[in-house]
Amino acid sequence: MSTLHYKDYYGTINVSEEDNILYGKVIGIKGLLSYEGETVEELKQDFQEVVDEYIADCKKNNIKPQISYKGTFNVRITPELHRDLAKYADNNKESLNSAVTTAIENLVQAN
Repeated sequence: MSTLHYKDYYGTINVSEEDNILYGKVIGIKGLLSYEGETVEELKQDFQEVVDEYIADCKKNNIKPQISYKGTFNVRITPELHRDLAKYADNNKESLNSAVTTAIENLVQAN
């Protein structure tokens, strides 16, 4: 999947053949920030303008802007898997976060 990137934000790229436009939305945050354009350049420009407007609105309203993929997320696993992972990390003298990161990296690279 192709994405746009600007500052700390990522956005989708979609095509509407019916409307003959490109469109997308900022991903990885709560809320809807959408943009569109008739060309790739227009799409990129509107994406950047939407991100800049979002940041400006947050600043104006004293709200901390969300960013796409801040690097933390919650994962629910069984207590047994949690215990086994903690044992693995301890036996390998690494943190639980490091063990999970390595496992996810291996999963993503295998794909």
